[in-house]
Amino acid sequence: MNLKKYFFLIFIALNITCYAQNMASLSISNNSNQTISKYIYGQFAEHLGHGIYGGFWVDKSMSVAKQDRIRLDVVKALKEIKIPSLRWPGGCFADEYHWRDGIGPTAQRPRMVNTNWGGVTEDNSFGTHEFLELCSLLGCEPYIAANVGSGTVEEMSKWIEYVNSNSTSTVVQLRKQNGHPEPYKVTFWGIGNESWGCGGNMTPEFYSDQFKKYASFAKNYPSVPLKKIASGPNADDYNWTEVVMKNIPNWMMWGISLHYYTIPTGNWSHKGSATSFSENEYFETMVNCLKMEELVTKHSAIMDKYDPNKHVALVVDEWGVWTDVEPGTNPGFLYQQNSLRDALIAATTLNIFNNHCHRVKAAALAQTINVLQSLILTDKDKMLLTPTYYIFDMYKVHQDAKYLPIKLSSPDYEVDGKKISAINVSASQDASGKIHISLVNLDVHNNITISTSLKDIQWKTVNGQILTSANITDINTFQQPDKLHLESFKGAKKDGDNLMVVMPAKSAVTLELE
Repeated sequence: MNLKKYFFLIFIALNITCYAQNMASLSISNNSNQTISKYIYGQFAEHLGHGIYGGFWVDKSMSVAKQDRIRLDVVKALKEIKIPSLRWPGGCFADEYHWRDGIGPTAQRPRMVNTNWGGVTEDNSFGTHEFLELCSLLGCEPYIAANVGSGTVEEMSKWIEYVNSNSTSTVVQLRKQNGHPEPYKVTFWGIGNESWGCGGNMTPEFYSDQFKKYASFAKNYPSVPLKKIASGPNADDYNWTEVVMKNIPNWMMWGISLHYYTIPTGNWSHKGSATSFSENEYFETMVNCLKMEELVTKHSAIMDKYDPNKHVALVVDEWGVWTDVEPGTNPGFLYQQNSLRDALIAATTLNIFNNHCHRVKAAALAQTINVLQSLILTDKDKMLLTPTYYIFDMYKVHQDAKYLPIKLSSPDYEVDGKKISAINVSASQDASGKIHISLVNLDVHNNITISTSLKDIQWKTVNGQILTSANITDINTFQQPDKLHLESFKGAKKDGDNLMVVMPAKSAVTLELE
């Protein structure tokens, strides 16, 4: 072999290797009887910082469109992404909240100190009726977390009667006097919150007994069967899941919760900045985000031991990225900005939930407005939509759609010798027959070409939307509120029976095939 030919072959080999490193392959099957529950796309609004007061519920004098004091531009934005459920009043706040303080004439409601979040005084002007009116405006189902930590069985039982019963009892008459003749019919009820921590520092054995007692007095009223959700584990506390699933009969609970937050540094005392981070910090954040796959898999396996028919749902009702607060803001208000990185976290996490839809039946991003990984940020009368909002907008097509199983072969994204899968994906088919494929490329530098085989799926055209930006640290601000937004995606085409997609670096894409 002459020298020129030798170097030519080396050149070809290197190029093939380089090309292969930027290639991924998918195989999507139509063989499924699973549905991606719309409740996976639920939201969470706690009495924390400016989530309720200054978020959903604003001062009467503020010059924005309102119904009572509910901010209607916020309502409009959330209706656009079809949020299916809203969890309230907490969070840790739930186990110090006494519902009777939040009903009746506003001027007569007692004030309270929010000891969990900033030590601020609340006037209880936003209570049960206001929350349920908000849910009515949003067209979503309310999910109420009941007070087990500092409350009583009777208190919870009467709250359920107050909102759900149509009898002639004293507590129902009180609801009617307060302006709502018909029952609200709230089906989702959390029996406590984080009972292993701020909800009472209980052992799983003690909590299991508490749940059975409280659940026994959480009554079903006509046409309102309750979905009772047990307080589940913190992250990888597999013993909690084991004990609760073993001790509580399946028929007593609709679901068990799981809470897990993506901490960029993995260090709760110094979580890292929401807006200023290196590629190494971005990579470690994604490693921590992807742990959700392990958590859901292992908790589901424990649940399978005691509930092989999957009667009990895994409800991931607190998830998202948690960073240090923005400089100069109240540390107890948990206000943080929202970057392209956070959007990719949201998309990746939703792909995980979609792919585990046989067990994950509901979830709630923490939180909706002005707190943690928000969909919306406000500043007095100004409002902006975060990059995370646009992920939920793009992914709403999966709600209550048929899950499509996927086999994925992805190149690695490598930083300092550590590797994660560059691509993650989920897919579904809606009631009209349209196929939706949501793809994420976590690699900051490399575009990746994806060859997709669609088994037994007939389609003719493809279009899509993309969310990306020049930098992983890019954010929307009140000065530049539209820097990140959805755009039309032109990087997909039909290639015979296959679908070819060129995924830009650091991007999320949803394709529609019909």
